[in-house]
Formats: sequence, structure tokens, C-alpha cells
Amino acid sequence: MTSHADDVLSRARVATRLPARDLDRARRFYAEKLGLYPVDERPGGLLYRCAGVDFVVFRSTGASPGTFTQMAFEVDDIEGVVTELRRRGVVFEEVDVPGLRTREGIADIEGNYPSKGARAERGAWFRDSEGNLLGIGQLIL
Repeated sequence: MTSHADDVLSRARVATRLPARDLDRARRFYAEKLGLYPVDERPGGLLYRCAGVDFVVFRSTGASPGTFTQMAFEVDDIEGVVTELRRRGVVFEEVDVPGLRTREGIADIEGNYPSKGARAERGAWFRDSEGNLLGIGQLIL
């Protein structure tokens, strides 16, 4: 098989990085609200793992503007997950823009990527303690 210059990253693993101005506050949020605990840590960084995929929350003097989804969790039961996270105190965003509107925190999204084998998706969004916009999605087959 021939290697092409344009495929240099096609086999690389992708790992999300989320900034936190207060790493201790972020650690508490992820534990208390999301039930997630670091699998490893180093000075200035917390490594989390969900279904074999890593993401890092790191100490940063910068912050995301929170105007876009920075990371999303794909789940099988969005209503159940949203209900449980609300019970833990997570506040979901209400969205009402052309083509996207949430009802009780969950939006029905038309279409999906053909390779995922789904006809649509449902989505919900919330902010972590540091203002990072996180999403939850469920494929509709």
C-alpha cells in the first residue's frame, strides 16, 4: 500500500482538549454533575476516558467563547441521560434558531451522515463549570 502525503493523520487518534481556568472546580463538576473521574492526571491536566476515547481538561489562562460545541457524548437514551443530568444540577441550553429548536432541552435534528446509518439525530447542550459548550447526541436509526 502506498502512503500519500495527504493521509498522514488519517490513522491518528483524536483527543479533545478542554480549557479550565480553575482545574479543581472543573474536577468537581465532572465528578458531581457528570459522574466522570480522571483515569490519570499530571500537573495542570486531568485525563478522562469514555468508551476508550480520551479527553483532557487542562489548566489554561484562556477560555473558549462557548459559542460552539467543543465535545459531544453519543448516547443511546438521550431523554434518560438529560433527565439524570438535570437531577444532578446540569442546566441545558435552550436553542431557538432557524432550523434548530429545543423542546425541554432536546432538539430533533434532521438528517445525518450516511456513514453513520442514521436518518436523524437528537441533541442537547450544556456548559461545564468553565463555560465549555458540551453536547449529547442520540442517533435516530
